[in-house]
Amino acid sequence: MSASDLTPPEAARWAARSGLPLAQDRHVPVAVTAEHIHAVVSLLRELDFGETPPSAVYRAGGERHDAAV
Repeated sequence: MSASDLTPPEAARWAARSGLPLAQDRHVPVAVTAEHIHAVVSLLRELDFGETPPSAVYRAGGERHDAAV
Protein backbone atom coordinates (compact mmCIF):
# COMPACT_ATOMS: atom_id res chain seq x y z
CA MET A 1 0.00 0.00 0.00
CA SER A 2 1.36 3.40 -0.87
CA ALA A 3 0.89 6.42 1.39
CA SER A 4 -1.45 8.01 -1.15
CA ASP A 5 -3.79 5.07 -0.54
CA LEU A 6 -3.82 5.77 3.19
CA THR A 7 -7.31 6.85 4.20
CA PRO A 8 -8.09 8.40 7.58
CA PRO A 9 -9.79 5.21 8.84
CA GLU A 10 -6.81 3.16 7.68
CA ALA A 11 -4.41 5.54 9.47
CA ALA A 12 -6.47 5.09 12.63
CA ARG A 13 -6.39 1.32 12.25
CA TRP A 14 -2.60 1.26 11.82
CA ALA A 15 -2.16 3.58 14.79
CA ALA A 16 -4.37 1.35 16.93
CA ARG A 17 -2.37 -1.72 15.86
CA SER A 18 0.74 0.12 17.07
CA GLY A 19 -0.85 0.77 20.44
CA LEU A 20 -1.63 4.42 19.71
CA PRO A 21 -5.41 4.76 19.53
CA LEU A 22 -6.47 8.02 17.89
CA ALA A 23 -9.42 10.22 18.67
CA GLN A 24 -11.82 10.61 15.74
CA ASP A 25 -10.71 14.21 15.10
CA ARG A 26 -7.06 13.07 14.65
CA HIS A 27 -7.64 10.57 11.81
CA VAL A 28 -7.39 13.07 8.94
CA PRO A 29 -4.33 15.00 10.25
CA VAL A 30 -2.46 11.75 10.90
CA ALA A 31 -3.21 10.43 7.40
CA VAL A 32 -2.10 13.73 5.83
CA THR A 33 1.09 13.78 7.89
CA ALA A 34 1.88 10.17 6.98
CA GLU A 35 1.44 11.00 3.29
CA HIS A 36 3.80 13.98 3.65
CA ILE A 37 6.44 11.89 5.42
CA HIS A 38 6.17 9.24 2.71
CA ALA A 39 6.68 11.87 0.00
CA VAL A 40 9.77 13.29 1.72
CA VAL A 41 11.31 9.85 2.30
CA SER A 42 10.64 8.92 -1.33
CA LEU A 43 12.47 12.03 -2.48
CA LEU A 44 15.42 11.32 -0.19
CA ARG A 45 15.69 7.77 -1.53
CA GLU A 46 16.18 9.19 -5.03
CA LEU A 47 19.29 11.17 -4.03
CA ASP A 48 22.62 9.90 -5.30
CA PHE A 49 25.24 10.22 -2.60
CA GLY A 50 27.96 8.71 -4.78
CA GLU A 51 31.13 8.22 -2.79
CA THR A 52 29.86 10.00 0.33
CA PRO A 53 30.94 7.93 3.35
CA PRO A 54 28.37 6.98 5.98
CA SER A 55 27.94 9.32 8.93
CA ALA A 56 29.65 6.83 11.26
CA VAL A 57 32.94 7.67 9.49
CA TYR A 58 32.63 11.43 10.14
CA ARG A 59 34.65 12.82 13.06
CA ALA A 60 33.61 16.26 14.29
CA GLY A 61 36.42 18.72 14.86
CA GLY A 62 38.75 17.04 12.40
CA GLU A 63 38.57 19.85 9.85
CA ARG A 64 41.32 22.46 9.52
CA HIS A 65 40.09 25.98 8.91
CA ASP A 66 42.74 28.19 7.25
CA ALA A 67 40.71 31.34 6.70
CA ALA A 68 41.11 34.34 8.98
CA VAL A 69 38.01 36.02 10.26
